Amino acid sequence: MRDSTSDGDVSRVAIIGCGVIAPVYATTLKALGNVELVAVVDGIAERAATFAAAHETRVATFEAVIADDSIDAIVNLTPPLAHAAVSEASLIAGKATFSEKPLGVDFAQGNRLATIAKQRNVRLGCAPDTFLGVGLQTCRAAIDRGDIGEPLSASGFMMGFGPEWWHPNPESFYQPGAGPMLDMGPYYLTALIQMLGPAISITASAKSPRAQRTIRAKARRGELIDVAVPTHVSSLIDFAGGASATLITSFDVMASRCRNIEIYGTEATLSLPDPNTFGGPVQIRGIRDLEWRDLELPEANIPQERGIGLADMLSAQRNDRKHRANSDLALHVLELMTSAVSSSEQGQRIALTTTCERSEPLDFSLPANTFDA
Repeated sequence: MRDSTSDGDVSRVAIIGCGVIAPVYATTLKALGNVELVAVVDGIAERAATFAAAHETRVATFEAVIADDSIDAIVNLTPPLAHAAVSEASLIAGKATFSEKPLGVDFAQGNRLATIAKQRNVRLGCAPDTFLGVGLQTCRAAIDRGDIGEPLSASGFMMGFGPEWWHPNPESFYQPGAGPMLDMGPYYLTALIQMLGPAISITASAKSPRAQRTIRAKARRGELIDVAVPTHVSSLIDFAGGASATLITSFDVMASRCRNIEIYGTEATLSLPDPNTFGGPVQIRGIRDLEWRDLELPEANIPQERGIGLADMLSAQRNDRKHRANSDLALHVLELMTSAVSSSEQGQRIALTTTCERSEPLDFSLPANTFDA
């Protein structure tokens, strides 16, 4: 990989996988200015060509990208079952690698990737990077200031009626590496860890009420798909700092009035925005407050879209610091998610083997599109 030493250098990046989320990454990279999208790879030739034309880049093979020493980093946007193989090949080639969530479909996969990255001294990052948005960064600052007193507990709810109602090809959501916990859990668990610190254990009950789902989206309406993962997971998480959290992730809830995430402190309650977004609102209410109060969000100096975690990783590499959406965090989240299923199967609390640090908060007063002073 080419040597990069300052934020003024341009990092050359290739995207692997031109699916639904890829255009957002490409747009973010272009907005940042110091990251150049030089190649895209996809198993569907027509989709790759259309994507490359739209984003003024070229189509390549995965083998060619891996062998190209001028490419600094790989963005792995493949389906979950392909994450581990693509990331491993990229890391072995010495390329900084940023993967969509989850890091792998099981803990062994994720642990192997993290080990390879450390052994080879290659950067490995993983989505979600929504915790770098102004919304969750404002929540983090409020907790760090002591606005809610000592955090005691939290609750989180990701409850819906399943992607078969809206997604044209929902099969992958019900296969290993997905389901509500591995598909949406990373947003909620990452946010909770950024607020409360690393977890030490999890106890869960996981269920699959239906062995098959009926596709409701118009093009394939009426088709049946098999369910191979739990679709309703209720978890109790204990954190090293003493707080605990309840989290429900479900594709089996028709309606709910529950908030996304709330943090309960000795002085006030903090209501977090949807952790699958970058903005607000952020609200707080103490015992003397007659109603919820909105906390003001800072003006962002970086794009508020997916891809800023990758940009932070590249900036961290140039400035010799730890990047924020790092492999320690992603592996800890992956262990939490897979341990939830294990806890349900074994009928017992699972003590975690991994840990991580809360990522350094962002300084939004820095010049546009920069992460380091």
